[in-house]
Amino acid sequence: MLAREAGEGPVLVSALADRDAIPKKFLEAILLDLKRHGLVHSKKGKGGGYFLRRRPDEITVGEVIRALEGPLALVPCVSQTAYTRCVECLDEQTCAVRLVMQEVRDATARILNNTTLIDINSRKTRRKHSKT
Repeated sequence: MLAREAGEGPVLVSALADRDAIPKKFLEAILLDLKRHGLVHSKKGKGGGYFLRRRPDEITVGEVIRALEGPLALVPCVSQTAYTRCVECLDEQTCAVRLVMQEVRDATARILNNTTLIDINSRKTRRKHSKT
């Protein structure tokens, strides 16, 4: 959503909420989380609002999801940022569930870490034009 306005200055939360049909309070909470993680910045006062801290082609979907949802791993024993050993596991090295979940985490991370906000924007634009 902010990727479309990149480089054009701050955007009001109300304008984003109206344009994308997102409840304003919900959007404010998301933007505050993204600000806390250094992905967006805000400016107060006249001409204020939110804007990306980096160009949209430099911010990955993986960064955004980690900021909003936490680790990408579905189970903590394969998390790279929030690892916790499973209590029930007798041998992590041979645990079949762990090995599969590690593959899932790796594949998910590969896709999300190689998809930027500009990529999402262009996909949305392509899809919109293909429907007309």
